[in-house]
Amino acid sequence: MSLIVTRRTLLTGLAILAGTGLLPRSALAQSDEEVDLLRAAQLDNVSGVSKALARGANPNARDGSGETALIVAMRYEAYRVASLLMQQPRIDLEAQAPNGNTALMMAAFRGNLAAVQDLLAHGAKVEQPGWTALHYAAASGSTAVAALLLQRHAQIDAESPSGMTPLMLAAREGQEKAVMFLLEAGADAKRKDGGFHQTAAEFATRAEKPWIARAIQEFLAARSKR
Repeated sequence: MSLIVTRRTLLTGLAILAGTGLLPRSALAQSDEEVDLLRAAQLDNVSGVSKALARGANPNARDGSGETALIVAMRYEAYRVASLLMQQPRIDLEAQAPNGNTALMMAAFRGNLAAVQDLLAHGAKVEQPGWTALHYAAASGSTAVAALLLQRHAQIDAESPSGMTPLMLAAREGQEKAVMFLLEAGADAKRKDGGFHQTAAEFATRAEKPWIARAIQEFLAARSKR
């Protein structure tokens, strides 16, 4: 239970940091087919989604919070439905929820490597201005997803609207494996964000994760001796 609460709290925090927007009109006026589609998407009910699509449901339908069916599928780890939706001719892989989340960002946060691979294979963009999938992978500690995104030329020091990098986020969340992976991959540990003007190690200290700050400092010290 504690892990679920922690992941949910983190995702909510990321959404707030990403900034909220007005709810799309499409989320306020769903057809019966779209309601069925979104419900089936949560349950990974491929048959239900297929039937809703056959009845004319928009594959990019949005739920009450403004998330598309594909983002909903990624949120609930309904990968079979997500795979089906990706194959739809009209699917919008880059559609954003009001908080800026995309399907790729959600898949990265869930650490779903197969889903991330599938999205990229279908043409999803590795990143966009502001929060990126790499930020979300770092926040959840998924080094496998982070490695794939870097292989696809994600910017390792991509800045959020407030100037936070994936390394800073991993440090703040206590994701030591992700921190070390990003450092080894070339992340800039001396960079400071634009809001608090802190480095990754300082974010870790502020978040009461001194072991992360110590690991970063030891890495920098060892690198300076090379």
